[in-house]
Amino acid sequence: MPRTKNVPYTRKRRKKWLKAAKGYWGAKHRLYKTARIAVMKALTSAYRERKRKKRVFRTLWITRINAALRAQGLKYSDFMATLRKNNIGLNRKSLAYLAYEHPEAFNSLIQLYKKEKGLDAKAD
Repeated sequence: MPRTKNVPYTRKRRKKWLKAAKGYWGAKHRLYKTARIAVMKALTSAYRERKRKKRVFRTLWITRINAALRAQGLKYSDFMATLRKNNIGLNRKSLAYLAYEHPEAFNSLIQLYKKEKGLDAKAD
């Protein structure tokens, strides 16, 4: 009795990997074995970078806030502590947006900080 090879399923499985490798350069989108390895590597990299993206953006936000504060001669850590103490629940993403896109709104937070610290608010 001849061995059954289940060709339809094998073809379907292979086409799935080749479809996922669509757009890859050279043999990586033509040959099954090469395509499968390339797609697995790409999926691993995508998973890793989704985690890394969160860290990268957080550092960007902190850098933007810090730059806006240093221009005023203030410290990032003191500023954040003062916001927390006054129950201002803005996260770093929102603060960075304000500092970058709407500096006049961010300056109102700086004025609150200066008032809290007893710094001269009019010495800008």
